[in-house]
Amino acid sequence: MARRPRTPVDGHLTEHSTGIEHVAELIRHTVPPLHPAGIPFIAGSLGVAAVGYRRSWIRVPALVTAAACAGFFRHPPRVVPAEEGVAVAPADGEVTLVDTHVPPAELGLGDGPLPRVSIFLSVFDAHVQRAPLAGVVDSVVHTSGQFLSADLPEASDANERTSVRLATEYGPVGVVQIAGLVARRIRTDCAPGDALELGETYGIIRFGSRVDTYFPAGTELAVWSGQHAVAAETVIARLPRTPDTDDRPDDLP
Repeated sequence: MARRPRTPVDGHLTEHSTGIEHVAELIRHTVPPLHPAGIPFIAGSLGVAAVGYRRSWIRVPALVTAAACAGFFRHPPRVVPAEEGVAVAPADGEVTLVDTHVPPAELGLGDGPLPRVSIFLSVFDAHVQRAPLAGVVDSVVHTSGQFLSADLPEASDANERTSVRLATEYGPVGVVQIAGLVARRIRTDCAPGDALELGETYGIIRFGSRVDTYFPAGTELAVWSGQHAVAAETVIARLPRTPDTDDRPDDLP
């Protein structure tokens, strides 16, 4: 029978791992880590289960809630593509719009329609957001609004959102976290001047939401409506290089 290959000593399995270490490593590589934003929800549910452990009607729902929160706030590792000039999905979920649309005014991308990819995140998707391109954060702007269902086209303009503008070597790119009918908490962990790597996590929305990405004119969109995107791995666009753009930063990561 073939044996599972063991990796060199780099924090992974080795030939000298004990049985317990082996099991621990397998669990660590199978169960994705959690985003820190989920820890209070999981800890609170486990606390309720502990207090009511003698009453199944308290213990069982609390444990189920803890498990559901662990799934929702999972933060799985991803491998970005090696191809140059591509943008990756900023979120897991269903691609709902592949079109051109006037970007939100706070992005400062002009009043003309630009190529856009919109991804809807259901409660079953990982809800972390990742940078679609490497770049330097130009601005982060939160805009109050409504809480329409995030899968509606009008949610782009009407709903509460946080807009991040990235200066990239291909020109400015806008990424917008949009709150939904249930998702009313947007967390953005980046600030102007921060350098983001391709696929780097920069925020999270809970619980069910949408992320729109606006690209420079001339960008070739590489996904279609109805496709399921994997954050940091699915290529959603191919961008033309514009080395003479005024928005090209000097300190790209």
